[in-house]
Amino acid sequence: DMDLLGTRPYDVRARAYDCVLNGVEVSGGSIRIHDRELQERVFEILGMSREKIRAQFGHLLDAFEYGVPPHGGIAAGIDRLMMAILGTENIRDVVAFPKTQSHQDLMLGAPSAVDQALLDELHIKVVPPTKPS
Repeated sequence: DMDLLGTRPYDVRARAYDCVLNGVEVSGGSIRIHDRELQERVFEILGMSREKIRAQFGHLLDAFEYGVPPHGGIAAGIDRLMMAILGTENIRDVVAFPKTQSHQDLMLGAPSAVDQALLDELHIKVVPPTKPS
């Protein structure tokens, strides 16, 4: 499908795969791009300028110069698998460590303040955000 990339990018197929159980996607994966020229073309099709590509992904493109073998994988969504097994429609019912809508972990009381002695030991300075005037 590479011949379609410049003219009909929405018709280009990927080497991607999903595992679906009773209509629920429980894992997915793909073979990743392992060619520098192709990766640059995809960034350009996405509307990125050469400067932005270089600034954000230059390290990745440079690594391609050393040779990247075809690679890929699959990632299991254990939480989604548990949803299918338990017959629930809300992922919050099965997440082991759920967070509130404000991203707090009520079981751990996180986020929380860090002891100043630990921050000093690690040479970390906390700068609180300033309120807009």
